[in-house]
Amino acid sequence: MSETANAFAEAEDVLSQAASWRAAGEKVALATVTETWGSSPRPAGSRLAVTASGHMAGSVSGGCIEGAVAEAAMETLRTGVPKLLDFGVTHERAWEVGLACGGKVKVFVEALA
Repeated sequence: MSETANAFAEAEDVLSQAASWRAAGEKVALATVTETWGSSPRPAGSRLAVTASGHMAGSVSGGCIEGAVAEAAMETLRTGVPKLLDFGVTHERAWEVGLACGGKVKVFVEALA
C-alpha cells in the first residue's frame, strides 16, 4: 500500500472513531495535516481526533508534535475557534518541538459539530 493510500485508510479509521465518540456524547476536535515541507513524519491528510475527556486516535506527526496539537485541540473544544497550527523549525527550536530532522507541518484543528 502506498504512503498516501495508507494515510487515507488511517484517516478513515480516525473519522470512524471520532464519529463513535460523538455518538456517545463526547466533544471531539479533529486535527488534519494540511501541508508538509521537507522531512515530515506524516503526510498531508493524516488526522488526530481528541476528545474533551482526553482520548486520542490517529496521529499527525508520529509523536513529535502530538502534545502541542492535542493542547490546541482542547483549547478549540473550549472556545469553538478553529486553529491553523504551523510547526517549522529553526536550529534553536528543532529538538524542542520534536522535528529535529527539519521540515514544516501545518495542521488545521476544528471542533466537530
